[in-house]
Amino acid sequence: MFKPLSLFVGLRYSLTRKRNLILSFVSLISMLGICLGVLILIVALAVINGSISTLRVEALKSVPHVTVSGALVTEDWAAQRLRALRNDAVLAAAPYVEGEALLRYQGVDGFIRLRGVDAALEADVVSNANPRYRELLELLATTDNGIILGTQLAGSLGIYTSGEVSVTALRSLLSRSLSAARGFTVVGFADFGFYGNDLIALVNLEQAQELFVGDNGAMLQLRLKVVDEFAAAEIAAAAFDNDRTLSIQPWNVAQANLFNALNMEKILTGFMLMMIVVIGAVNIVSTLVMAVSDKSADIAILRTMGASKQMIMQIFIVQGLVAGVIGTIVGATLGVLLAYTVTDLSLLLETLINSIFTDANIYFISHLRTSVDPGEVMLVCAVALVISFIATLYPAYRASKIQPAEVLRYE
Repeated sequence: MFKPLSLFVGLRYSLTRKRNLILSFVSLISMLGICLGVLILIVALAVINGSISTLRVEALKSVPHVTVSGALVTEDWAAQRLRALRNDAVLAAAPYVEGEALLRYQGVDGFIRLRGVDAALEADVVSNANPRYRELLELLATTDNGIILGTQLAGSLGIYTSGEVSVTALRSLLSRSLSAARGFTVVGFADFGFYGNDLIALVNLEQAQELFVGDNGAMLQLRLKVVDEFAAAEIAAAAFDNDRTLSIQPWNVAQANLFNALNMEKILTGFMLMMIVVIGAVNIVSTLVMAVSDKSADIAILRTMGASKQMIMQIFIVQGLVAGVIGTIVGATLGVLLAYTVTDLSLLLETLINSIFTDANIYFISHLRTSVDPGEVMLVCAVALVISFIATLYPAYRASKIQPAEVLRYE
């Protein structure tokens, strides 16, 4: 079978047992460095992806896929709801009003985001999988002046059972119109997610409109749930025929601060961990420089037999890439396996430590979630291989510059 001479010689130099133990050791270190860098980078990206996915699920417990506002919605939200539902990609739509308010319970005050909803339509709009949430909305619809509190809000105010609370719109509070306070009965507690949604309380839409009357910051809006949350803005625009009189805000824009911060953290983490791969590549340079010095006589003989400078370069590029390719493949394989099993491994280690040490209570992040993106794995592998290739260029260039006459003169 035909095999290019440069590939044959490069593989032979890489895979055969080396007499120089230092050269073998440095070559092994470079391979392990690339392997470790790729492994850690894949696991770190999988953990960050899992965190982003978890936060997205938590946010969408109370944040709709799309929020639509404008004069048309304020004037006739029912007509705009039917308009949106004509698009097959829109699964549900519901109106709501939201404003700032002060909630008082037994002398304890707390500022909240009071949201008025249509209880019959609300459950289908947000992605809250808890069946208790739908039951609470049904109870809210049948309770005069009922209110649903977020679990974190209720805990901060010390409300653990049904009771009476007083709510005053922030606008009324600023104008010192304390007579505008309204009493509500707590019908239950709901999980609205753990990021930015810890101050939410729900009441019926009509009662919220009465409370926020005259408040321009609490206008009636429409919430949509779509089939593809990542294409929410495009689906909403198509549903309303790109109507410029309407303002369309998808969930990723509403929660932009959170997800932009997480994506920036992901980029910076990836950049820092890629330095491990660069360190492994530096060891490739060291390995090849020593290999060129060790094989100078072989290089001179190949040159006298007719090998070109390009062929000599290709030989040492192949030799250097072997470490990069093996390190990348092993690192990627172990990284993907570890990313899929890191939660189980942490639980196993936790159990093992607690069984060894008496009365030990060691807890790892047992709820850690990971999400492996095949595209990111391929990108990490590609970058590692490119760095390895770049690391081979200088030593290979030095090898091509060796003069046969100078080397063989002393042989």
